[in-house]
Amino acid sequence: MSLPKILTVVQARMGSSRLPGKVLLPLAGQPLLVRMVERVRRARLAGTVVVATTTDAADDAIAALCTVHGLPCFRGDALDLLDRHYQAALHYGADVVLKIPSDCPLIAPEVIDEVMGYYLHFADRYDFVSNLHPATFPDGNDVEVMPIAALETAWREARRPLEREHTTPFFWENPDRFRLANVAWETGQDFSMSHRWTIDYPEDYDFIKAVYEELYPTNPTFGLADILHLLERRPDIAQLNARYAGVNWYRHHLDELRTVDASQTKAGF
Repeated sequence: MSLPKILTVVQARMGSSRLPGKVLLPLAGQPLLVRMVERVRRARLAGTVVVATTTDAADDAIAALCTVHGLPCFRGDALDLLDRHYQAALHYGADVVLKIPSDCPLIAPEVIDEVMGYYLHFADRYDFVSNLHPATFPDGNDVEVMPIAALETAWREARRPLEREHTTPFFWENPDRFRLANVAWETGQDFSMSHRWTIDYPEDYDFIKAVYEELYPTNPTFGLADILHLLERRPDIAQLNARYAGVNWYRHHLDELRTVDASQTKAGF
């Protein structure tokens, strides 16, 4: 049986209140976004990988970067990411959309394949599959999968600002409407609040840069286990951004989200 047409959307923008231009920061001799797309493309089930940025002039730099590096680029609404993902899916004729934010430069290709593989195996059973509800993998391995029909329903019916801005809450906030599945880390461990591999603060960049400097020169295809082994060997690297472990966007919306509570985020930042 042939695979459906998979589109992996890496959403990216220059604007960031805490670390402006983070996607263009240098990482092993290339911009961070380029290194991340390299990792995503190593996943067997990623399909076509497109960088989805905004139509804002500030994001011309991202479009130019994509041109230089031969990366497909789609430009859409700056604030309505649900619309940006849906329009990208239409543009590329996708059957299935795989969503990954650009603040995950250490994302493991094997995790992408695990989540997408689960969806494909049970494609007639689920409308939305992720590894985030609840999350168990180290933070920064965010994978969400949805067929185009479900994405269109969310695009058409989602009304709350957080549903438009964060693309997927309409799915997991409405378990009575959608058939949901979650892929947990097969180790049985939960590192989602203790291991921060995402980038939002300068200390996160210090951490990610240190990981790349240690692993990339001798093993550019390093995976999740390689990072964990490095952190066991070099706990000083893990400490670079440890104060932000558990911090995520949920903290600003706990009064609005029905399916997320304070145990799934760290406030105070």
